[in-house]
Amino acid sequence: MKPNTTTAMQNLIDEVRSTMPFGASEAQLCADSCQGCSMKLLEFLETELEDWEQKLQDGIQPSFGDVHKMGKTCKKIYMVLKKNGLVED
Repeated sequence: MKPNTTTAMQNLIDEVRSTMPFGASEAQLCADSCQGCSMKLLEFLETELEDWEQKLQDGIQPSFGDVHKMGKTCKKIYMVLKKNGLVED
């Protein structure tokens, strides 16, 4: 059985929080190569996650499109961070 969209969004948020290097220092984020500003991308993603966490706490149920859009955003940011050597598969 598939989870409802609220559970799916919360699972996505939990996975992103455990995978992305939100606690990395500025020196780590702005090291060697840079294919996109990792610091700005992580700040943007943090804002998006906090926004959805608040919406979920307020009882707002995301649509399938909301979950899909958040997943695509996270994947794109993950790929940039991977190119910058900040995350591994």
